[in-house]
Amino acid sequence: MSAPSIANYIAKRPFLRRWMQPIANWYVDAAGYRKLGLRFDDLVPEENLTVQTALKRLPPKEAYDRVFRIRRAFQCSISHTLLPVEEHTKPSEDVEYLSPIIREIEKENKEREDLDNLAVKR
Repeated sequence: MSAPSIANYIAKRPFLRRWMQPIANWYVDAAGYRKLGLRFDDLVPEENLTVQTALKRLPPKEAYDRVFRIRRAFQCSISHTLLPVEEHTKPSEDVEYLSPIIREIEKENKEREDLDNLAVKR
């Protein structure tokens, strides 16, 4: 179960969204993961069983690309350098690829739990 979020509240109100968008862009830029060539979904911790299942469901090309990005970022971290500007992840490239699969698995687990706890009345 995740923590409560006000993201949906802000997304539904155009005034708040226009006001928060520059702050959100600044925060993402300050995080620095794009300067290492990573995407946001590359930062998801892999210790969770749901995430491990989602990683197994990734297409082979996407799984290879993920490992390549993580290894390249690790190498940059060890050498205390950033990638050249042309190799930074652009905002248009920073799309969700793992989160939809994680949400799907969580729905499946919730449905399985609901069906397991189903009480049949005669």
